[in-house]
This record gives sequence, structure tokens and C-alpha cells, in this order.
Amino acid sequence: MENHVIRMLLNRIEEFGDEEIIRFREKTKKSWSWNQLGEKVEQVLCGLHILGSRAGENVGIISQNRAEWLLTDLGIMANRGVTVPLYATSSMDQIRYILNETEIRILFVGTCEQKEMLKCLLDEGNMLERIVVFDDCNTVDDRIFSFSTFLELSQKENVHIRISDNISDYHSDDLATIIYSSGTTGEPKGVMLKHAHFVNTWKIHQERLEVSSEDVSLSFLPLSHVFERLWTHFMLFSRVVNVFLDDPRDVVNALRQVKPTMMCVVPRFFDKTYQGIQEEMLLWSPVKRKIFNWAISSGLEANKYRSCNARLPLALKLKLALAEKVVFKKIRGVFGGNIRFMPCAGAALSTEILKFFHAFGLFVTYGYGLTETSATVSCFREDVYSFGTCGSVMPGVEVKIGDNSEILVRGTSVFSGYYKKEQETAEVMTDGWFHTGDEGMLDENGDLIMTDRIKDLMKTSVGKYVSPQKIETLLQQQELVEQIVVVGDNRPYVTALIVPILSKLKELAVEKNIEVQEENDLLSHPHVLEAFEDHIHEVQQNLASYEKVKKVALLEEPFTMENGTMTNTLKLKRRKIEEKYREVIDGLYR
Repeated sequence: MENHVIRMLLNRIEEFGDEEIIRFREKTKKSWSWNQLGEKVEQVLCGLHILGSRAGENVGIISQNRAEWLLTDLGIMANRGVTVPLYATSSMDQIRYILNETEIRILFVGTCEQKEMLKCLLDEGNMLERIVVFDDCNTVDDRIFSFSTFLELSQKENVHIRISDNISDYHSDDLATIIYSSGTTGEPKGVMLKHAHFVNTWKIHQERLEVSSEDVSLSFLPLSHVFERLWTHFMLFSRVVNVFLDDPRDVVNALRQVKPTMMCVVPRFFDKTYQGIQEEMLLWSPVKRKIFNWAISSGLEANKYRSCNARLPLALKLKLALAEKVVFKKIRGVFGGNIRFMPCAGAALSTEILKFFHAFGLFVTYGYGLTETSATVSCFREDVYSFGTCGSVMPGVEVKIGDNSEILVRGTSVFSGYYKKEQETAEVMTDGWFHTGDEGMLDENGDLIMTDRIKDLMKTSVGKYVSPQKIETLLQQQELVEQIVVVGDNRPYVTALIVPILSKLKELAVEKNIEVQEENDLLSHPHVLEAFEDHIHEVQQNLASYEKVKKVALLEEPFTMENGTMTNTLKLKRRKIEEKYREVIDGLYR
């Protein structure tokens, strides 16, 4: 019975032993088969046992994506332990908090640099006793050793434990992982997911999405995030070959090299890609631009038919065939040329941008989910383009709309609770329904629409409720805007903090004949601000008057994880941003 991740692993090893399952970008490395994966998982299991790790113990991983991450995750589970993933981008304070709360003794890290940064934790009086480094590093500290040395412990100590030795001890109710939410406000909370959550998530995705051993998945988002982690497990046990990308900045090269059929992304990926295409178009000849726009227009027309699952007229089919040959195939080549679909979630994605990518045949499986719901609550079906929504609710998942239009979720994928936080758990659970904290609705087709975080909703001083995410998603399409945060809570009108695209800012200065001594002076130049407000006015004409951005301030420093204005999952920390730029914001209301 497949009620535990390791039972699923054993079944796949037995049935598909020599079949390839892990592939490497480096040509010097050979792929792993199911049998080889199983052998390596047993080495991790033995190593953990030798280090004294037992059932129920929390074990940490902090690393960029790599095959060793997944291998260690499975090894911890095979030892009946609990995996606690930490973001490689986490601050030292965040790392300390999580290590202390989960009482981690053994921590796996990715690189020698991470080892150097974290080795001080061994002497801080916490529970941490061992650091295992995936890379081979020189060290004189016997509490720190490389992954290769760790894997050799079973041979050295003559300890041999088979995964199957524990088969009777693997239960669906065993805790599998504690995933810490990145926390846009307050301290992070550890979301507890059992093996039943992993297995049920695999089953409901099997019902919704068609994948096979012919597919290849590029692991791009952090494995410490529930989205990529659960997706990677779904891929693994669906016999899809996994390839891991350790540096997200190299994604363009990786796509061309790996040629995946699928890859998980967040909306920011499509925002940046769309922006890049628009900038590239400016360099094209008028004829090339005209051909491109004609092709996209044909694709957008086809989207309308596919949105209602209707047949395409013959004339449109012929146009699409020509557009495919002349334009679409070349654009998809940038993504490797083999993409079948790309799951996307984590934030709002503009409907216009979504339609654009669908127009040239890049199917974006846009959806909605949270760590507490084992990721996916809803997503697009492969045969229906549900633009303007987050798709239909997943099989086995129930959704209803509660008070204040809050999205409530119930089902086998809803988490067990927050680690060591019973009160916080009780606050979000009522009769089995998880209160997401998100505002939304179900349309006439039963598709889910998420409008905003309830905590993010702003009420102006004149009593009007404003959804910042809705406005930000709209204005993000503006060609001058790199990042934007809308402000207006308890204020008379809505304003915005904007990080501009520097190259566009310079072009604007030339166009307006603006001369300044320093580039930074452009950020506060009245003619530049006026131009920004004019551009924004054009794209927000369909908003209600109280939703429209009246004034803007341009910022030099972008919102990043490093400066504390974004979470590890690239969500805006609104409270931190408003605190940091309090004087700038106040100036917009003088």
C-alpha cells in the first residue's frame, strides 16, 4: 500500500530499477537509475543512524538545489526522521530561530561558503552537533565533514541497514517535514506535513496532470519551498526525470541545455521574460515587429476559443500553422523547445501576460496554493484556459468562501498544524476548514479567483477598501516599472513606491531632454515623476477613482531578500517597506 514516501520509493525501485530518474547538467556526471538512487538513500540512512539520529528526529538542510538535496531528504525519511528545509538565502537570525525551535543536531549544507558562514553555530550552545557539506571542503573540525565522507560511514563502521528493514515501521501518519513559512509579518511558523500529505498530493496531481517517464523536469525554484519540493516528489514518483539547477541566474542556459518538458516558476519569471521580450522588440525592424504582432494576435484569438473549449475555425487554424512556423517555434526555443507546460503559483500573475504566453503555445498551469495546503489548491486544466482565475479546484480538495470573502480549504492535503504553536493552529482551523487569510471567490464555473491577502487589504481614510495586489499586478506591466508597492492604508488616496528600470529611465531622460549631474537625480526630477504618473494614468483608467495611484516616488534600491523587504519566496514585506520608507511616503501626502 502506497501510504508513505519510502514505500513509494521501494515500489519504484522494485518495478523500474534500471530506469533513469536523476540526470545531471554536467557531462562528466552519469545519470542515476532507481537502483542507484536507492543505494545512495541507504548510505544516507546508515550515515544518519551512525551519527545517532533516530525516528522522529528533526534534521536540517540548507542548500541550493542539487541531487544531494533530494537524496538527503529521502534518506532522512527512510530513517523515519523529519526534514526541516531552510532557504539558502535565509538570514542568520532566521536560521538560528529555526534551528533552535526544531532542536536540530545534524545540518546538511550545500557549499564550502555556507559551511564557513554556519560553523559558528556549533559553538553557540544550541543543539547543533554536526554539519555535513555536500561539496568537498577542507576542514580541521571533526564536527564537520563532507558528504562523500558521510556516505562512506556505513563501510567504515560496517553498518548496513536496508530501507526495507524498516518497512513495517513506515506509517502514513508519520511526520515527514516541517516547512517554515517565510513570514511577511512576524516570526516564521513551521508547517507540519505528514507522509499522507505527500502521498495524497501525488495522487491528486496524477488525476489532474498528464506526465510520464518521457518527460524531463528542471528543478528551478528552491527545494526549501513547498511548491518545488512537492512538485519534485510528484515528478519522482511519476517516473519523470529530474534535473537540478543550483544557480537560478543560469536558467536561460539551463533551459537550452536540458530542454525540459516542464519547470515550476513564480509569476516574477513571466513578468521579467515578458519585459525582456518587449525590450527586444524595440530593436527589431518594423516588418519583423509587424509579423510578430500578427502572430501573437492570432494566438490571442485562439485563446478565446480555448477558454470555452470550442473548436477553432479552419481559417484560424491556417493562420496559427503559419504563425507557429514563422514565430512561435522560435520563441519557445528560448525555453528549450520542448516545454509542454509550466506550473506557476506563489503570487498574482497578470491575465494579459498569461494570455500572451498562451498565445504562442507556452501553456502556463497557473494555480493557487499555500504551504498549509501541501501546495496546490487549484490550477488550470490542460484543456481549458481559465483566464482571470486560478483554475479549478483540485480533486479531493474542498473550497468554500467564508466571512469577509475569505477562502477556506478542507481536504486530505491540509496540514497537521504549526510546530509547537497550538494557539496559532487553532486560530486558522475551524471544523476541519483551514482559513487561508486570502480573499477570493468561486466563479460560475467553480473556478477559484484569489483577489488579495486579507491582511494586505487597505482602507483609505475616506473609508474605501483597496486591493494593493490588484493595482500592483496591473501597473507592473508598465514598461518603466521594475518593482512596485502600493500604499494607502489610512491615507486620503493611493500612492506608489516604484523601483524603475534604469535603462528605461535613461531613455526617458533623453526623450524629455532632461539633463542631470548624477543619474540618481533622475529619481526625483519633476519631469521624470510627471512622465511616470502620465504612464501610470494610461494603464489604470479602468480602476475606480479611489483605487487609482495619484502620486509616485522612485526608489534607487530594489526590494530584495538581502535588505529585508522581500521574503525568501519573493513576496513583499509591506510592513517593513512602509517602515523603511516612512519619510518618503509621508512626503507623498504633503
